[in-house]
Amino acid sequence: MFSISGRSEVEPFHAMDVLAEATRRSAAGRPVISLAVGQPSHPAPRAALEAAQAALAAGRLGYTDALGLSQLRKNLSRHYEVRYGLSVDPARIALTTGSSAAFNLAFLTLFDVGDAVAIARPGYPAYRNILKALGLRVIEVPVSAETHFTLTPESLEAVQREAGHRIKGVLLASPANPTGTVTGRAALETLTSYCDRNSIAFISDEIYHGLTFEGQETSALELTDEAIVINSFSKYYCMTGWRIGWMILPERLVRPIERVAQSLYISPPELSQIAAGAALTSTAELEQFKASYAQSRSYLLRRLGEIGLDLGSPMDGAFYAYLDVSRFTNDSMDFARRMLIDIDVATTPGLDFDPVEGHRTIRMSYAGSPEDIEEAVERIASWLA
Repeated sequence: MFSISGRSEVEPFHAMDVLAEATRRSAAGRPVISLAVGQPSHPAPRAALEAAQAALAAGRLGYTDALGLSQLRKNLSRHYEVRYGLSVDPARIALTTGSSAAFNLAFLTLFDVGDAVAIARPGYPAYRNILKALGLRVIEVPVSAETHFTLTPESLEAVQREAGHRIKGVLLASPANPTGTVTGRAALETLTSYCDRNSIAFISDEIYHGLTFEGQETSALELTDEAIVINSFSKYYCMTGWRIGWMILPERLVRPIERVAQSLYISPPELSQIAAGAALTSTAELEQFKASYAQSRSYLLRRLGEIGLDLGSPMDGAFYAYLDVSRFTNDSMDFARRMLIDIDVATTPGLDFDPVEGHRTIRMSYAGSPEDIEEAVERIASWLA
């Protein structure tokens, strides 16, 4: 009997397990409302759908360059000029099969087996799981109100002393999943400067850019040319299933990324790249979508406290409420399971995001329709009462 590698022994992504169970219940006729995953209820923008339909009608789709279509890379360069006032050479832009592929490529080209990479806790679980599967050492840095729910040079120094390992990389998301933290410009500049001074690779997860409601949204590219920026068409652009993302790279990293991408992925899907190019022209429509999230956010800020669910962190950006449920349970997995069984509302247990303190928290996504969000919360209110 063959063996199974130790690198596969990562924790399951509980949000996806919850989604699968919610889908099964829905297929069985249950009135399920899923707040478990960060998937917008809106479709891709009309222009993206029309561009994809035209490409399908033309009938020829195939491989592109490993780094993606040159025209889309030029369009993204223009996007950075308009949105951030930055001049980004299209040659530094790599299209990827979703941001997940971008993280794989970044980790493989930046780090060797055994290197230590720092991430925030609570944080997106796939960071931890991918790093572990690649044989890297994960250094989880606790964040809280004391650190404004973000990483700081002081917190990085502290964990390095405790772990006894020099950090080779730092990964920070702003806005962050699950906390909703927006790291302000001054704090981000302090952190990127610290990494530059100490020859630490800084990876900036900016996939929720465009979905900031409070605070100052800043790209790491505004502060340093050494940052590796990862973004995606999944969240703001409502294109989760299209699996298309991008990276902005220091010039010397472009060729290593290209070499690895050629073998791992060949190229991102051409159809998705064509649709993504059209999505970049759809700001007016996308801002309407954002307004629906803002409506749900305002409702949650008012209603959650009334029903006894306290925010565990700010809701400044992204589309998540990270909630303290310790007054009701000390087992967030069981709490989320019972909520789904009893009232057909799916949420994600906090253990996905924080293996230490997550037994006391759940994450609720408000990426769905405002009507569904309100109905789900009222079910929860009655259930808790």
